[in-house]
Amino acid sequence: MAQGQTAQRQMHLVAYLKTGPTALHVGGWRHPEATLDDILQPSRYQHIARVLEEARFDGCFFADLFGLYDIHGGSYDAYVRRGGQISFLDPTVVLPVMAAATTHLGLGATLSTSFHTPYHLARWLGSLDAMSGGRVAWNVVTSATDLEAQNAGMDELPPREQRYDRADEVLEACMALWNSWDEDAFVLDKASGVLADPAKVHYANYAGRWVKTRGPLSIPRSPQGRPVIMQAGASDRGRDFAARWAEVIFTVQRGRDEMRDFYEDVKGRMGTLGRAPTECAILPAVSVVLGETESIALERADYLNSLIDPELNVAASSSGLGADLTKLKSGASLAELQGNQGMKGTEQVLRQTMSADGLTLVQAAEKRNRGRELVGTPAMIADRLEDMFEAGVCDGFVLAPTMFPGMFEQFCRGVVPELQRRGLFRREYAGATLRENLRN
Repeated sequence: MAQGQTAQRQMHLVAYLKTGPTALHVGGWRHPEATLDDILQPSRYQHIARVLEEARFDGCFFADLFGLYDIHGGSYDAYVRRGGQISFLDPTVVLPVMAAATTHLGLGATLSTSFHTPYHLARWLGSLDAMSGGRVAWNVVTSATDLEAQNAGMDELPPREQRYDRADEVLEACMALWNSWDEDAFVLDKASGVLADPAKVHYANYAGRWVKTRGPLSIPRSPQGRPVIMQAGASDRGRDFAARWAEVIFTVQRGRDEMRDFYEDVKGRMGTLGRAPTECAILPAVSVVLGETESIALERADYLNSLIDPELNVAASSSGLGADLTKLKSGASLAELQGNQGMKGTEQVLRQTMSADGLTLVQAAEKRNRGRELVGTPAMIADRLEDMFEAGVCDGFVLAPTMFPGMFEQFCRGVVPELQRRGLFRREYAGATLRENLRN
């Protein structure tokens, strides 16, 4: 690079995964090319990890739920029968399998601060971060459904503000635990009989209102120091939390204007906390349908959307809202049905659709997943991604599959090389750890 030149800004790409039949598109599992018989097999996850790493994705993360959705109609029938978002495996068991098959790909797990102690979280994540060579991310959630609380021995979720207050303390405690070991604590001197220097191991001694932990953690420091923090909070309190902690933000927005509003708001909140904008990558979700020509891609998109089960679409919206939409017809308001439940991101996108298309909430829920994909040739998809990225409304994208694993394979074969040709995406990894790659 010539003296005085600045490097071209490059986008980040992270894959959205589930250990079940459905990620975001509720009809994708029914596609003839979608694989189902390998959901419980290590080979499924090793394969997608290799595909993503060969394409130089920053990483992937597993969305997860501490239970099985039964909000729609008060039953899990729709999810089990029609193939909804279900975690058939615990992602913390799957991620080590993927780590063993790769050397650079970032690996993210979704874990709740509402149901786990800081020591458990720090120990699980710290162990995987050490074993993977510093490639782990923690998608921090406070959880949004009473069913999860009940699986953790609680009657219902605490209020949203309280959940975030606890989450702040859990993160503070985990940070203290991850700092239990200095970077150079190991001596490994057989002759002197000194394995590690106890002066470089420390108690955490964290005590807050909601959590406390003594430490020290028994897990030594990883090459990146601690896991990367991911977050997806969309509420005002959630954005404050993300501005304080997040290094990657996964967001779902309807269009460019909404992306820009969110981007500028969160980056502004970061600034008030003394954080540089480059310390956090904001990545909106996108899905794609690819074809050799635009007409072929449009035909494939129409076919894919014909596989959507209307009831499962509404059930998925009910799950995200934390409210059974079948009960809205009885006259109850959404807020009354939600109580302390629901994800603000789901509600915001549905309300954006209601406003833009003149729909009721139930109609917007029925329309969910229809027409949200970017459709076209690889060059056309690259054009759309470049347009949003260069407009400064995001730092890259979270790619959510329509049908698995085909959409990822097609994207990596077709779109990634086009982005690389334009200088918008890396050809090689810049660093050895996930944090290093996210900062470059």
